[in-house]
Amino acid sequence: MTTLMKENPMVWVVVQNEGGSETYVGQHDQDLDIAYIPFFREKEEAQQGQLRMKKEKGCKYEVQAIRCRELSRDAARGGFLLFLLDEEGRILEKIDPNVALNL
Repeated sequence: MTTLMKENPMVWVVVQNEGGSETYVGQHDQDLDIAYIPFFREKEEAQQGQLRMKKEKGCKYEVQAIRCRELSRDAARGGFLLFLLDEEGRILEKIDPNVALNL
């Protein structure tokens, strides 16, 4: 994560649009009882990964790009961890955004 934070690249997240208000699509790991925001390095990975996410019926979803540091800031404010996933939904990295922002 150090490299991602220093380089501050664009990463990809799934966003829920409900009544004109956009929010990140968060997930909950019931085994660990933690909330996290999944993100991806590539748009195509995010498009495939979103198919495996739990989502609410009746809402619109889209993949959007965001700067890594901005995502970390928002996740920290909301009390979420960040999970870097691949297109199969496998966790590549678990990130505490509070720690990442202080790098």
